[in-house]
Amino acid sequence: MRRLAGIAAWLVLFTGGGCGTAPEEPTRPDSNALASLIPAAPAPSPTVSPTPPPDDNPLPAAPGSGGGTSAASCGPPVPPQVARVNVKVHSSQPSRLVLDATPLVGPDAGYCAQIGYTDGRSFCPARPDGHPEREACEALRVGRASDTGRIGPTWSAEGRECRGPDTPAPCLNHPDNQYLVYTYAAGTFRACASDGACGQITRP
Repeated sequence: MRRLAGIAAWLVLFTGGGCGTAPEEPTRPDSNALASLIPAAPAPSPTVSPTPPPDDNPLPAAPGSGGGTSAASCGPPVPPQVARVNVKVHSSQPSRLVLDATPLVGPDAGYCAQIGYTDGRSFCPARPDGHPEREACEALRVGRASDTGRIGPTWSAEGRECRGPDTPAPCLNHPDNQYLVYTYAAGTFRACASDGACGQITRP
C-alpha cells in the first residue's frame, strides 16, 4: 500500500495534478494588441515664422511688377524715369522760406500727352495735379529720401544734409511732407530723386 501511495504521488507531480493533462503554457499577449493600447505621441506643432510688421508707407507697385502693397497703386501708363526736379519757393514764413520739389519724368512727349498734357511737352509730372494716382506714381519713380527714409526727394544745402537752422546746411525737412523743406538762410538748395535726377534753387 505504501508503494502504491508513492507511485500515486509521483504521478501527481509528473502530470501537474490534472488528470494526466499537461499544464497549459501561459498565454502571451498579442504584440499588435498591446501596440493598439499605447497612445500615439502627439504630432509636433509646425514651426510658425513670425510675420514681419508691414511697411507703414510702402512704395506702390507698377502693374505686373508683383511688388508693393499700397492701396493706391500707379496704374498704366507707367511713368518713365525721373529726369529732373523742379524746385521753387512754396511760401514765405517768418524767418524761413518753404521750398517745394516737383519731379518731372521724361523725355517722353507721348507719355505726357497720354496723361493729359497736350501742349507738346516732353517732361511732365508723373500725373497731372489733382489726379488720384499722382502721389502713387511720383512715389514709384522718386523713391525714398536717403536721410529720412520717407517717400520723396533727398534735400541738401551746399552739399550737406538738412539738419536745422543752426547748422552748416540751414534747412530742415518738413515734418509731414518730404517734397517740402524749410530754409533759414542764403544758399543753394538741392532736391534729388533716388535715381540721381536733381533740381536746385539758390536763395540769395
